[in-house]
Amino acid sequence: MQQPSETPVSPARRRTGPLLAALAAGLVIGGAGVGAAWALTGESGAAAGPEADARAACGALERFDESRYTDEGPAGEAALNRWGAAQALSASAAAGDERYEPLAEALRKSHHRVLSTFGFDAQAKKDLERARGICADL
Repeated sequence: MQQPSETPVSPARRRTGPLLAALAAGLVIGGAGVGAAWALTGESGAAAGPEADARAACGALERFDESRYTDEGPAGEAALNRWGAAQALSASAAAGDERYEPLAEALRKSHHRVLSTFGFDAQAKKDLERARGICADL
């Protein structure tokens, strides 16, 4: 009587189990590390509200270079996204706390001016500098 032959398990298949277990353990440990970092830095509750949005808007605005706004490629894309992020985050901050309305208004005015003139003219730059001044005082 013939016995069915056993199919040998490839070495690559034998390594998959420990690899998946290591990956899962890394995700759990990484998630715990991020949670611990948030807990230690106090980024929860009120600290994660309008003030955090305003500070994030200012961080994006700090890295925004209006001279790169019309550039093709990654530099222009980064500039466009940073400016958009600053506007959105400042609007979020103002919605949660009226103290941040001047920041949102300055960025809104600059944005509307750029849309109407197709560039950063003197008035758009003035509004942008006003927003940066507000950020310096936060």
